[in-house]
Formats: sequence, C-alpha cells, structure tokens
Amino acid sequence: MKIIDILTQPWPWYVSGPLIGLIVPSLLLIGNKQFGVSSTMKDICAICIPNRVAFFKYDLKEQWWNLIFVLGVVIGAFVVGQTIQNPNLIQISINTVDDLKLLGITSYQGMIPGEIFNWANISSGRGFLFMIVGGFLVGFGVRYAGGCTSGHAIMGLSQGSLGSLISVIGFFAGGLIMTHLLFPLIFNL
Repeated sequence: MKIIDILTQPWPWYVSGPLIGLIVPSLLLIGNKQFGVSSTMKDICAICIPNRVAFFKYDLKEQWWNLIFVLGVVIGAFVVGQTIQNPNLIQISINTVDDLKLLGITSYQGMIPGEIFNWANISSGRGFLFMIVGGFLVGFGVRYAGGCTSGHAIMGLSQGSLGSLISVIGFFAGGLIMTHLLFPLIFNL
C-alpha cells in the first residue's frame, strides 16, 4: 500500500481514537493543561501585541505546544490540498448522502458542498447571516465558553471539568439545533 493510499482513505476508529486519546497524557506529562485552537489564538495575539493589553501578559514559553499544534494543522491542510488532486476520492457514507439529499444538497462531491459554499450564496443576505454573523457567534461562543470543542471535549473532559462537560453538551445541542432547525429555515430547505 502506498503512502498516498493511507492518507486519502479514512482511518479506522481503533487507530485514530487511541492517537487522539494519547494527546492528553502526552500534554499532561509535559505540564500543559490546555489543548485547542482557540487558546492558540490568544497566544498569537500575545505575540502580536506584547505587553500592551493586560490579558496578553503571560509567559508564552509555557504555551509553545499550542503554537506547534496550529502550525501542524496549517501544514497538514497544505499537504492534503497538494496530495489529494481529486477531491472526489473522499468517501462519504450512504447515510450521510441520504441526509444531505433531504436538506436539498445533491452535489456532495468535493471538499465542501458547492450548493452552500458559492459566491452567490455567500453574497446573499442568508449567506451573510450564515457566514459572517455565524462566524462571529462561533468566535464569541468560544471565548465565552473558555475554549473550543476540541479543547473542552478532549482536554477538559479528561480532566473532569464540569465547565467542559456543560460546554460540550452545549456544543452538541447547538449543532443539532443548527442542523435540524436553523439550517433548513435559513436556506428554505
């Protein structure tokens, strides 16, 4: 099997699950108790605005892992974008295809649904609401909740944080409400 075949196929749960699970003990062993993209945004702001805002005055050396993590996400996205020349290689389950058809999405090939993510939709009022206002609400929610889904679900829950449990329940409830109630209303599906 070629390396490209390994990269373009979904990994089984018994490989990817333990790899994600090993992140927590690894980070705890090096003394880091934060994991996630949103905390890295704070680190980037602290680098760009050193000692000007009290919120950003802390020892960045303790957060080196988060910066490496985000750099790896960016590099990984670049590698995937360069190696997967045909995005139709991405396999979607039949159940997901059926669910997308119920929402009015018939073109499910490629990296993103073209029926949602196109210039006509983005420049419309609905698209503006969906992308700009939705993006602001996600950013506000991440800051208000004290972290993102990966941070709370992976790191916070493993540390027994009640706040993380409440946040993860809120994330899932919000996702269900968006998918089944708001998304069909916004796009008249």
